[in-house]
Amino acid sequence: MYFGKKVVEEIPEADTLIWSCVNDDCNGWMRDNFAFETEPVCVQCNSPMVSSMKMLPLVVNDHPTKMLKKGTLI
Repeated sequence: MYFGKKVVEEIPEADTLIWSCVNDDCNGWMRDNFAFETEPVCVQCNSPMVSSMKMLPLVVNDHPTKMLKKGTLI
């Protein structure tokens, strides 16, 4: 029997809007669709973050909180 070889499924990637930390010593970033604030702050160093794009695997965030308009208090 041959159990060692498994079929590796390719994960689709797409350009994704992210927030990146402006601090050069920090490598923090988060996907825009997982940010709860309109302009998030880095959770690692509390520095401001800037919007940019990154090629990432597709992830769907269908949590009801993300369906709210940005800036809505929860």
